[in-house]
Amino acid sequence: MFEAEIMPESGNYVLNITLAATFAVSIVFLLLGTSLGQVLENEVDIQDAQNWWEVSIHDRHKMTNLDLTQERSVLPINGSYDVLTYTEHFIEVELPLSEEDAGFPEDDLMHVALWLPDVPEGVQVPVIMTIHPYYDFGGEGMPGVGEDSNPNTIPDRGVGEWVYNNFISHGYALAQASTFGTGKSTHCQDVKGLGEQIGIQAVVDWLGKQNWSNGNVGLMGKSYAGTTNWEAAQNPSEHLKTIVPISGSIGVQEMFYRNGSSEFRALGYDAAYWAATSDLTTDEMRVCQDDLQGPLNPFTTHLWAHYGGAEWNDYWDERRHLPDVLANYKGSVYLVWGMQDWNVDPYHAFPTYQLMRDAGIPARGIMGQWAHNYPDQPTTHQNAVSPGFGAEAYPEMSRMDWAVDLFWWFEYWLKGNGQMPELHVQMQRHDGRWHVEDTWPPEDMYWEEITLDQATASGSTVSATSSVTVTIPASENDRFISGLPTLHLSASTGLCDGGQVFAEMFDATENLRIGHATMDVRYRDGGYDAQTVAPFTTYNMQMEFNPMDAIVPAGNEIRIELTESGMDYLPSPCAAVGMQVNIDSSSTLSLPLIDRDEETAPEWFEVPNWWDVVE
Repeated sequence: MFEAEIMPESGNYVLNITLAATFAVSIVFLLLGTSLGQVLENEVDIQDAQNWWEVSIHDRHKMTNLDLTQERSVLPINGSYDVLTYTEHFIEVELPLSEEDAGFPEDDLMHVALWLPDVPEGVQVPVIMTIHPYYDFGGEGMPGVGEDSNPNTIPDRGVGEWVYNNFISHGYALAQASTFGTGKSTHCQDVKGLGEQIGIQAVVDWLGKQNWSNGNVGLMGKSYAGTTNWEAAQNPSEHLKTIVPISGSIGVQEMFYRNGSSEFRALGYDAAYWAATSDLTTDEMRVCQDDLQGPLNPFTTHLWAHYGGAEWNDYWDERRHLPDVLANYKGSVYLVWGMQDWNVDPYHAFPTYQLMRDAGIPARGIMGQWAHNYPDQPTTHQNAVSPGFGAEAYPEMSRMDWAVDLFWWFEYWLKGNGQMPELHVQMQRHDGRWHVEDTWPPEDMYWEEITLDQATASGSTVSATSSVTVTIPASENDRFISGLPTLHLSASTGLCDGGQVFAEMFDATENLRIGHATMDVRYRDGGYDAQTVAPFTTYNMQMEFNPMDAIVPAGNEIRIELTESGMDYLPSPCAAVGMQVNIDSSSTLSLPLIDRDEETAPEWFEVPNWWDVVE
């Protein structure tokens, strides 16, 4: 508080009052200016920016123009172009002899539906493409099964409709294509195999060579429609400039097996797709050569991997996408994943992200605590999460600024506009807080190694009828786990040549699940090469947990529950016999930890607060 000094005996009395009043008014204006400045600092008017989309993630929550009330994120500014009526195209594909089908002879054609913006003559535009087998997919109208899904001439609810509503008016084309053997595309359905890969790559190349195209094509899609992104990048057209795989598996064996443990759905995967796309027309007489061996591989791998059951053909190797991408792809990748995705687990994203950066591939990532969904689906997110499986991160998980984030990405990589977006990972911790890291796991991550002789345990055998609980002592400091923890578990087989352990990690004090791991002892060193197993032998199982970003507060214990199988994994062939686990110094839990000041660390950022707006 400022106070004027009055001196009645001084001849400068009036002067002092005047100066004091002037000073007081100045202070008021100074304070008002400071407050007004703080208000302005909390708002970002994108109309004043040269490139309105170049708003950093630290400032997105200040944007005044975002419509936060929609079902999905939307761009804050509409484009100026109308959308032309769609056109349909058939692209002839030349396949190697090894990929030609047996059966009814027809040309190998890929079918594409295309929407273009109504731009002035001579203006060329890039393409955003989505491709998958789910157009005209389903029951084929059979009684009790139902009708098919929409054809690819109708923008789909995942990518197509969203791109149609947000991007075409800004000068982007939208392409929706059906993979071989689905929709109006001919040939047989070679699920994620070489034939399918070549077909996808041919469509990308065709789109990039059209006279209305600027030569740049980007792919985008979720799940199978995300896997096709990786397939396009295996032996890519020069026109493929960026991909946005959203929970798209990096390989078929990688999707079904984690450290050798097999998911239930692996057993019928290939056959299920073939059945769902059959419509009793002449193209169903075309059978891919791999269809004869594909359905058998999951059975031989699950039962006899250590005797060569996974190696009797090249089915798995042909569908391992990531190595080819790292070796051949020259474009960029915007990687999107749900950290609570149980359909295509987040171990597909990490260490993939850093492997891409190491290979010179520009990559950006966004990973929230959602399930098998897009980043900007608040209603879907709410219905898909539960305690210990993402609920603690809701509603902050829903990124209603995602359209802006992705628009910046496309503007740069498909049009060459503006500055290159930062190459980083936006990661959400399990309690809802978002932080940004140059890479993930973060470069300043360090390991806390805890030998299990420091733990307490109940039980000693993991089998179909018994389990083990291990309790890790609390730490005096917060444990901010950011990475892929490992459990190197000493275990002894019984009268059987195998065994399996499923491990689930909890904040014991809060009784809150924070992660899981699984391993078949035949794959005890990790990877996809099985080793022989002898009965009554001790092995060190080098288990790696799924990626997790979670904090265990100081004073809270960690509990690990060891069972023979869990969630969506098959019991091992030796489940009835099980294995003896050694909870002593021969077993070690390693936690990847980082330190981030909870209040001031620059890595933290806020997201647009849509939940108060809709309420």
